[in-house]
Amino acid sequence: MHATPTPPGPAALGRLGPALAAAGAALGLWYALARSGAVAPGLLPTPGQTVAALADGARDGTLAGDLAASLARAGQGFALGALLGSALGFATGHLPWLSAAVTPLVSFLRPIPAIALVPLATAWFGIGETAKRLLIAYAVLLAVWLYVHDGVSRVPVTHLRAARSLGAPLHRRFAEVLLPAAAPALLAALRYGASVALLALVAAELGGAEAGLAYRLQVDGQFLRVDRMFAGLLVLGVLGVAVDLLLAAAGRRFAHWGPS
Repeated sequence: MHATPTPPGPAALGRLGPALAAAGAALGLWYALARSGAVAPGLLPTPGQTVAALADGARDGTLAGDLAASLARAGQGFALGALLGSALGFATGHLPWLSAAVTPLVSFLRPIPAIALVPLATAWFGIGETAKRLLIAYAVLLAVWLYVHDGVSRVPVTHLRAARSLGAPLHRRFAEVLLPAAAPALLAALRYGASVALLALVAAELGGAEAGLAYRLQVDGQFLRVDRMFAGLLVLGVLGVAVDLLLAAAGRRFAHWGPS
């Protein structure tokens, strides 16, 4: 027999209550401000006008094309940056001599935002997809490295020594001691890296593109289509929330022993 799905309990509804109340208050304030006349009507659309612009983009296929282009760029750049940042973070967090060599360089690069590198990336790789993906990967790598490096460096060395004294080879010490201990930090790094990937995506697409959410924002801005600009910002925000919720759920599933 199949178990009947359990409806959300009072605790779950209690956690959603403040978020729904805040969202409702924000929408009400947005509507009131748009109708108050404090801002020119053409410069601040109402929530309804924004949803209508979003529906127009969905009907004519513009939204689907831009979303697909942006997801491909952000996803590939995030995957590359997260892979390299995680590997480097585990290496520097576990090997003090490597940390002493690499940390100053990474600390020098971290304050340089991806948008500052757009002209250089364009000069080196052109306005194609390679430059955009590498810019996103650069930003994600630095963000992920910081969290993973910190998490791995906090793993008690006595745990690793105990595993080694019991005869565990290197791959087992990594898989059964180091990785589980650092998993909460790794998943936090991926959540942060995903948000950074969206920020870098905007910088990359403003540097030259033929499709994408940030590219469409730039085009709509040139024609003062503020309702469509708000629709694009809404999609970016919802996309960020959705990705963060997915990664948070993965964290609860695969690293439930860490802090929530």
